[in-house]
Amino acid sequence: MHHFEFKNNKLFAENVNISELAKEYGTPLYVYSAATFRRHFEAFDSAFNGLNHLTCYSVKANSNLSVLKLLAEMGAGMDIVSGGELYRALKAGVPANRIVYSGVGKKAYEIAEALKADILMFNVESVAELHRINEVATSMNKTARVSFRINPDVDPQTHPYISTGMKKNKFGLDMDTALTAYKTAKELSNIEPIGMDCHIGSQLTSIDPFLEALSKLLAFKEKLSSMNIEIEHLDLGGGLGITYDDEQPPHPKEFGEALTKALEGQKLKVILEPGRVIAGNAGILVTEVIYTKSTPTKNFLIVDAGMNDLIRPSLYQSFHNISEVVKNERPKVEVDVVGPICESGDFIARDRELPEVKQGELLAVYSAGAYGFTMSSNYNSRLRAAEVIVDGDDIIVARRRETYEDLLNLES
Repeated sequence: MHHFEFKNNKLFAENVNISELAKEYGTPLYVYSAATFRRHFEAFDSAFNGLNHLTCYSVKANSNLSVLKLLAEMGAGMDIVSGGELYRALKAGVPANRIVYSGVGKKAYEIAEALKADILMFNVESVAELHRINEVATSMNKTARVSFRINPDVDPQTHPYISTGMKKNKFGLDMDTALTAYKTAKELSNIEPIGMDCHIGSQLTSIDPFLEALSKLLAFKEKLSSMNIEIEHLDLGGGLGITYDDEQPPHPKEFGEALTKALEGQKLKVILEPGRVIAGNAGILVTEVIYTKSTPTKNFLIVDAGMNDLIRPSLYQSFHNISEVVKNERPKVEVDVVGPICESGDFIARDRELPEVKQGELLAVYSAGAYGFTMSSNYNSRLRAAEVIVDGDDIIVARRRETYEDLLNLES
């Protein structure tokens, strides 16, 4: 459920006409609904009320400062994967004790910044990283609270690029290595092992893989207890899917009930890291049809949003629903919706049935709030899109459109 709806055949974000936004701010344009962000966060967070828990929004899904502020105001913690994301989270007003730091390649200066801020904990992904954190913490005379990311070898049944919890993935430690790592952590001077972490993938449409991973983690926790290592925090990551096409992912409430039951009697603070499920359907990408083109075999809509603006269709062959911004009664035509980038892989949709759309008309690409702008680039020296947040009748320019000067700002 989101707040993008047609009124008298015109698409609105909450109370604001999308066509008017496009006229004012240009295209391509990311439009977010504040009400949808709030409702999604509340629906997710409240699903775990039966547990001692902390919901840490996954910043990589959508890291716009205004979005982070909006979620911080609701009490969200943050799951970060870089020093830049730490900087954003702190600027957004997120208390450091609600920040967890994941990611396989933390550099020494990033570790130092996180220790200085006094974040809740690091999710450690390798033994080499553990020693690096200890070195940095020792040099700063600080103690680093850590959790190890356990790779439970669970198949999440999702796209291979966003599957993260199998033996062949680069993430985390297998169970045997993790056991040794916890022993080492206990002996290191400036390390305090307080948690276990697991993230098995993204866009999961079943809770079964989560529960399979959880049962392995709880068995592992018993092994740690027998070594006098007591775990206080259980970080189960994110990954709950959303509806792009006809997927039917479980509601967070169903996930919450299953976890509450599975964790009965456990004295653990559960950390959850939702990203896509909060942000995905809270945003659309608005694009203008620059040209229409027909060949003997294909009809093309050439739009002003390219793979540099929304890479998911090209990178993951992912589906995004598309509609006209102003509905028409024209017959449907099978089209490829393609961008202006000089690559054959530059497309938003292929072989899609849409009502006939004319040059100068607008399309809305749905479910673009997560991994849309954050993955965008200046490829082909294209200016990145503007981002606006609609909050009822109010419009917040969350990011102005880039200029040619912005393109060259860091160059000489």
